[in-house]
Amino acid sequence: MTIPNKPEYNVDESLAFNRKLSIAPMLDWTDRHCRYFHRLLTQHTVLYTEMVTTGAIIHGKMDFLQFDPAEQPVVLQLGGSDPAAMAECTVRAAERGYQEVNINVGCPSDRVQNGSFGACLMAEPQTVAACVKAMKEAAPNTVVSVKTRLGIDEHDSDEYLQRFLEPVMEAGCEYFTLHARNAWLKGLSPKQNRDIPPLRYDRVYRMKQRYPGLHITINGGIKTIAEIHQHLEHVDGVMIGREAYQNPMLLTEFDAIYGAAKPVDVANVLEHMILYMERHVAQGGRPWHVARHMIGLFQGGPGAKKWRQLLSQKGPTATDARELIESAYAEVTTARARFDQHLAELAMRQEAEDI
Repeated sequence: MTIPNKPEYNVDESLAFNRKLSIAPMLDWTDRHCRYFHRLLTQHTVLYTEMVTTGAIIHGKMDFLQFDPAEQPVVLQLGGSDPAAMAECTVRAAERGYQEVNINVGCPSDRVQNGSFGACLMAEPQTVAACVKAMKEAAPNTVVSVKTRLGIDEHDSDEYLQRFLEPVMEAGCEYFTLHARNAWLKGLSPKQNRDIPPLRYDRVYRMKQRYPGLHITINGGIKTIAEIHQHLEHVDGVMIGREAYQNPMLLTEFDAIYGAAKPVDVANVLEHMILYMERHVAQGGRPWHVARHMIGLFQGGPGAKKWRQLLSQKGPTATDARELIESAYAEVTTARARFDQHLAELAMRQEAEDI
């Protein structure tokens, strides 16, 4: 299949901000290049930035609030614990076009703990409440939400979670994403914290039952459309993490959940990404900054291995985005043609045996 010269994909800028489905904020993964790619696969799903600290926004030399308008709806995830700094960053985010700012109360890394934010803030609900209050007062038209774990270390009970949620609710927060695991601040690495603590979806469901007025999104270990539908019977929203990154084609099924299914033409997506990469290169970047997020695109399908190999081997040193993507996609289309031919031959053989 030849990639068309002119992409046919257009982002619908009139879409409402609907939190039924979202892609989790993932450090080093969901940067602005990744989010642009994901938006081409799903128009409705809410996207999140990587966690950005208040210090980086206020004192950093880089523009940490940059995003492409095509990414909307997109949420800024903010790391911090000082109400004044959180408020200032929320104002800056609102001025840049963010409609929602999310407070990180879930990251368990040592670096984050040393900065007095992330999962360790579960032990300081009044601090989080003060941040929410300051942020809402500073930017009243901006939604302030919180993403948290179910508990920390040995504090692993509904009562502990409730003691965290209630002061934050009273400060004006109505939107919570609950990662359905405990966080161990001592003894487990961030990677281990994503897998070792057991998933407790039932506890998230109970929080929705106890606080029906809250908008509660569930997160953690969710990988399939069937699982998404199951969770939506109990909560308001579902957040997908690693699976969305490692298997991006899953995103092409998300808009159907909104009742707005539209077939995604992968060739058009690739053409958009080529043009996007060329703009990035013209601004001094490299194709690899973008292409690295596309490695899992054909996961589980014909040609997926060859696609991964070519992008991984040639991508880091590539200077020509079109050559990189089109050469890799040619391998995919060849593998697909062989696979389709194989299926046709099997069907003919089966038909002959039936006769």
